[in-house]
Amino acid sequence: MLKRVFMAPDPGRLRLRFAARAVLGVGLAVVVCGLAGHSLAGAVTGGLAALLALFTVTDATVRGQAVTTVLLPAVGLPVLAAAAELHDQPVARDLTFLAVVGAGVYVRRWGPRGHSLGVFAFMTYFVAQFLHATPGQLPELYAAVLLSVLTASAVRFGLWCYEHRLPPGPAPTPPAGTGLARVTTRQAIQATTGAGFALVVGQLLSGERWYWAVGATWWVFVNTTSRGETLVRGFRRVLGTVIGIGLGLLVAVPLHGAAVPTAVLLAACVFGIFYTAAVSYTWMMLCVTVLAELLYGLLGVLDPALLALRFAETGVGALGAVLAVLFVLPVTTHTVTDAWIRRALRCVHACTAEAAARLAGDEGADPTARVAELEQLLGRVRLSVAPLVHPLNPMLGRKRRARRVLALLDDCAREIRGLAAVAADPEASHDARLAAACWRVEAAVEALTGGGDVPESAIEATATEPALAHLHGVERALADLAKPLRVPSRSPLVGT
Repeated sequence: MLKRVFMAPDPGRLRLRFAARAVLGVGLAVVVCGLAGHSLAGAVTGGLAALLALFTVTDATVRGQAVTTVLLPAVGLPVLAAAAELHDQPVARDLTFLAVVGAGVYVRRWGPRGHSLGVFAFMTYFVAQFLHATPGQLPELYAAVLLSVLTASAVRFGLWCYEHRLPPGPAPTPPAGTGLARVTTRQAIQATTGAGFALVVGQLLSGERWYWAVGATWWVFVNTTSRGETLVRGFRRVLGTVIGIGLGLLVAVPLHGAAVPTAVLLAACVFGIFYTAAVSYTWMMLCVTVLAELLYGLLGVLDPALLALRFAETGVGALGAVLAVLFVLPVTTHTVTDAWIRRALRCVHACTAEAAARLAGDEGADPTARVAELEQLLGRVRLSVAPLVHPLNPMLGRKRRARRVLALLDDCAREIRGLAAVAADPEASHDARLAAACWRVEAAVEALTGGGDVPESAIEATATEPALAHLHGVERALADLAKPLRVPSRSPLVGT
């Protein structure tokens, strides 16, 4: 786990810049709220709004990111008002919270923007419970949200917009469908059911901190699609929370809310959340847990008993998510893995076609964008296959198959990156054998996704021409994929 975080590749230092910008943006937002005379509750609300504006907005283009950021307060402020107005009406408050959970998951069908707005709506309602917000506090909280989102936007789109120098990043959408066949619809029902369980049991544990359980259920469903993904994420959330609680006992409790060291540690936690999010959910949850403990220290209510309650509520929330994905309209790992692998394989063919066209002299052909899309799709494949390669998975045969599939897909990606680099060289020349090789890649992809025999490579294994050598590597990897994807099972592709 340590190696995954501190030795994971960080091309272009993007994760480092992402995390450093978050510390700057959130820190400035809190300072602005302080200069505006806001209370601690206003500063906490503003800091969370800035963190979400910097963390959840993931549109493919800078323009799209700016539009989504502008829409955040339009979604968050009405939710904040509802939470505050219903503060003294438990039944209506709880039902509204569940409605926010369901709507927040359902809107993911509209891609990254829907996901961002759904998360912002949920967390706005959550922070109102965290602070026990009342209608009298609404003007201050409104101002804090608006000031903080504006400050975060100034940092992200003005002071440090490193995305301007990057190609637009593709954002793979969930597998399509209609009605209950749509994954986001099924997940919305699952999340609402799981949150309902967490809310009821969480209130039995604590009438004051019950929302922790609902929050745990919600975050288990974020960025997951299948039953297996959700189970693994629930395990990692509990593990990260346990480690974070242990660290809090050593660090946060002894501070007793001391302002300066707490502020320094809060900045470190924000950095950790952003830096580790892409590589380790366990580490991210550790940082989130310590951050929450530090905030409770500032509020003057942190003690070991509160940490024990947090662990119990987190367990309840994770259990709610597990029960929901197992028994309420389950989405199997196979269903999702199958869809992502098919899309990745088709992207492999698209990359080779673009590269061949570029080598043939078509200046409009550009495999670079396709390569970036392939990396995104392979990231989704790894996420969906994670339950199968998890150390606790007892099905050793499927674990070996899944690892073999991932290794061969990585081989494809490596050869595709090399082919794209060759195509980008203005001195590279076209070879008549490229068209035939690309046809065989297309035929191999069609065979793997639709049935049939994968054609054998007609390129000499010792080919020295760079483009042909890379294409040979792609063909070989696709041919090798046929075996692990087609062993007798319920499905020709990796699944559970």
